[in-house]
Amino acid sequence: MRMPSPLPSPLPNRPRPVRTARRALARMSLRTRLLCLVSTLVAIGLLAAGAAVNTALSGYLEGRVDARLRTTAQIAARITPPPGMDSPQNVRVLSSFEDTTVSYVDDAGVPRNTFDSTTAAPGGGPRLPELDRDAVLDRAGRPFTVPARDDDHRWRVVALTRPDQSIESTDEPVGNGSVLVATSLDEVDRTVEKTRTVSLTTGGVLLALLAVVGWFAVRSGLRPLTRIEETADAITSGDFSHRIAETAGAQTEVGRLTTCLNRMLDQIDTAFRGRAEAESRMRRFFADASHELRTPLVGIKGYTDLYRMGASRTRPETDHLMTRIGEESERLTRLVGDMLLLARLDEAARGPAVGTGPAPAFPLERAPMDLRTLAADALHDVRALDATRPVTLTGPDGGRPATAQTLADEERLRQVVTNLVGNAVAHSPAGTPIRIGVGVRDGLAVLEVADRGPGLSPEERQRVFERFYRADASRSRASGAGAGLGLSIVHSLVTAHGGDIEIDTAPGQGCTFRVRLSLFE
Repeated sequence: MRMPSPLPSPLPNRPRPVRTARRALARMSLRTRLLCLVSTLVAIGLLAAGAAVNTALSGYLEGRVDARLRTTAQIAARITPPPGMDSPQNVRVLSSFEDTTVSYVDDAGVPRNTFDSTTAAPGGGPRLPELDRDAVLDRAGRPFTVPARDDDHRWRVVALTRPDQSIESTDEPVGNGSVLVATSLDEVDRTVEKTRTVSLTTGGVLLALLAVVGWFAVRSGLRPLTRIEETADAITSGDFSHRIAETAGAQTEVGRLTTCLNRMLDQIDTAFRGRAEAESRMRRFFADASHELRTPLVGIKGYTDLYRMGASRTRPETDHLMTRIGEESERLTRLVGDMLLLARLDEAARGPAVGTGPAPAFPLERAPMDLRTLAADALHDVRALDATRPVTLTGPDGGRPATAQTLADEERLRQVVTNLVGNAVAHSPAGTPIRIGVGVRDGLAVLEVADRGPGLSPEERQRVFERFYRADASRSRASGAGAGLGLSIVHSLVTAHGGDIEIDTAPGQGCTFRVRLSLFE
């Protein structure tokens, strides 16, 4: 029977304490994490400084003990101790140092005499190793540390060889031997321990004080982030005008962040306002367009129903119905054409949408042309529309007409001039004079259409280029008023040519529409 293959071993996971610590750290606030980080760094710094101080102090004190030991050992090496326990005065003086012992050993390392201080030795005295002459010579007078006999006390020891001597009270010759001088490090250890305790206590109190001060400092430093959070909540609630107070310096990280966020909020606010205005214009456009499209459709349907009901019993009546249906159809065709033209101009002016490639340019067949030709044709158009009106051809703001060469699509500019002339005739009383101006002004090719009609108020002037806007809403369509798209088309076509159009008007002073295009030389 074939055994199943063993499952692949899972990848080694991180240790559980590490994952737990990371999750706990992730749940902490930024303020707490910063405070913990700073406190940890300060604690490490204090511990390192305390360790360095204690190490330096311990080394300094041991150095002083070593210097005293060397001096004592050099003196003791030149003294001849008695063979018994009675020591001469000079040896007693050497051993009178507190917590100091002097031991004489022979060349084999066997102790012969030991002189202790008058006080009890800490820990029962040092636990001296057996050092023969060669071992003493190997140490070369370097101090070393040994433990005490009974507890954890430490002793510092220096071993030196003695010069050749003999003891006069006996006939036996005595070898050179060595001397071992030991001093307790109990005082050094107590001093270092006390210093360590003081350092830890002081460091703990200082760390606590720094933690409290650091809490308020971090809280004050992160206050701009709190204001950013409050601003984000306000914006989430719909208050797009809320901004972050710029309290930090412009060159600081918080200051730069505040500036960038306020700039972003300005763009967001502008975008939302623009979208709201666009949606409002779109709803108004659809409402006006529906109304304007419904009017000719209702007329066509009404005349068609009359024809079906047999209202036209004679040939002239039938011809009248067909004529009215044709007029409404032509009106509907013009309206749809104007709307499609505006849609194409908007698409070209709006720019490319995200991810759709470049925006299609509005097709303009540009060629060198003279605006005087359009001005002369506009003169004949006014006379054709209303032969009773006085019409004159002048230069800009009066004077003689002049050449105005430009690079443009003549057919589209004719549409512009036709709409301007039709607007002047439709919105001024019969017999009102109209002036056509053409020439060069301020380095631009200029064409003007001016009338002496009732003019426009400041509010009407601001909205005159809006779509479906009519300054005289009560004007009947039968009297010649259009759907309110003519001036919108004029503005869009002039903008598509890279020019602009301005209007000079005031109530009771007529209107002057001025088209300005780049001069072609």
